Amino acid sequence: MARTLSMSRASLPHADSDVAEAVRKAAEPTLAVHAAEFAKAVLDGLADRPRHIPSRFLYDEAGSALFEEITKLDEYYPTRTEIALLRSYGAEIAGCVGPVETLVEFGSGSSRKTRLLIEALDGLDTYVPIDVSGSFLAEAAEGLEAEFEDLTVRPVVGDFTKPRDLKGIEADEPLGFFSGSTIGNLTHEEATDFLENATRLLGPGSTFLIGVDLQKSLDVLIPAYDDAQGVTASFSLNLLARINRELDGDFDTDRFAHRALYNPREGRIEIYLESLANQTVHVLGERFDFAKGERIHTENSHKYSIQGFQDLARRGGWEPARVWTDEAALFSLHLLRAA
Repeated sequence: MARTLSMSRASLPHADSDVAEAVRKAAEPTLAVHAAEFAKAVLDGLADRPRHIPSRFLYDEAGSALFEEITKLDEYYPTRTEIALLRSYGAEIAGCVGPVETLVEFGSGSSRKTRLLIEALDGLDTYVPIDVSGSFLAEAAEGLEAEFEDLTVRPVVGDFTKPRDLKGIEADEPLGFFSGSTIGNLTHEEATDFLENATRLLGPGSTFLIGVDLQKSLDVLIPAYDDAQGVTASFSLNLLARINRELDGDFDTDRFAHRALYNPREGRIEIYLESLANQTVHVLGERFDFAKGERIHTENSHKYSIQGFQDLARRGGWEPARVWTDEAALFSLHLLRAA
């Protein structure tokens, strides 16, 4: 039987609930390491040619909130399409997975889509969200423990792309979940490494449900990454504002622009921040000169064919089991089994 929602609002945790406090304590050492990594990545990336900053640093608290706004835009089809797939096929997915006690989610964010999966799964008692944003993780964990009265939430604050283990968490043949086509942000080599690491983390007999964005026409694709309201531009420019806040930077965000371009050879959207003038900026005392039109590469979003992603999954140690797509073939959910 699928899990049912607990609708009692009286059970909502308050601000200093155990789960929130656990997330805060877990985040403290991780955030210190993350801050050092951020500083190194920015200094190294701005000194390099072409300039680049890894996309994971887009998701501080402000960036995570802006991305949640992006997912609600009319132009941004991935979130609503994936949600529709989970609503339509949740019971079928659960039937293919079978009874599972532990759900491990990579890059959980606000866990909106996770609720649909939790409702459908049979036998679930533990949810392990892994995310770099401690504040979003705490909020999501509190909400899920309030809604699902028999569910234990064990948050892990950290970079889900890096090797780790599940110390202290008993997870016998868990189900992994990686939504939002976040795997598309990784290069093919990085995606293969991530899948191999997930194989080791989840272990033999595990299953993995991954949301994957599909190849499509540019008239649908480009607006999803450059919306008319400019929310995506604000999300990109927040990276420069974050550098100013955290790394003593002096970027003038009005003198940079968000650019979303399609690279047909690589089959991906590429996101850049483009300098609108010849200018000089400083970060942690270091000087960086920008020419007008010079860009900082901040993100990739690969688009796959069904077969292309299944080939990638096999290289990462997973055997494709099932795939579900919407009628317009915009998005796909892939169920994989550990090879």
